[in-house]
Amino acid sequence: MQRKEITINAENIRLGTLASDVASLLMGKNEAAFEYHKDEGAKVIVYNIDKMSIHPRRLTQKTYYRHTGYPGGIRSIRMDKLMEKDSTEVLRKAIFGMLPKNRLRSGMLNRLVLQKGEIS
Repeated sequence: MQRKEITINAENIRLGTLASDVASLLMGKNEAAFEYHKDEGAKVIVYNIDKMSIHPRRLTQKTYYRHTGYPGGIRSIRMDKLMEKDSTEVLRKAIFGMLPKNRLRSGMLNRLVLQKGEIS
């Protein structure tokens, strides 16, 4: 199967809008022959992620949680700190939550390429 390669410029696009559009392309919902049980989506390249638009209030209020697996091992990080550390991770987590929760999700995420700056 020949997959399409779609390139998206994330400059001045809201995080949620961008994430839902990319998730739809990764699933293949833009194709006429879309079927839920098949992984026939496109390869998506998103660049200029550091210039995407996020509401200032969302930056301070949104918190990401994870657990280390040890008792009392809950770790949290605010969105503004995560944007400074790695802005691609914010978009990756948003897209991850919008993909179907089944065996196909990991393959879809493997076709996602995120870049902070311009395409080289």
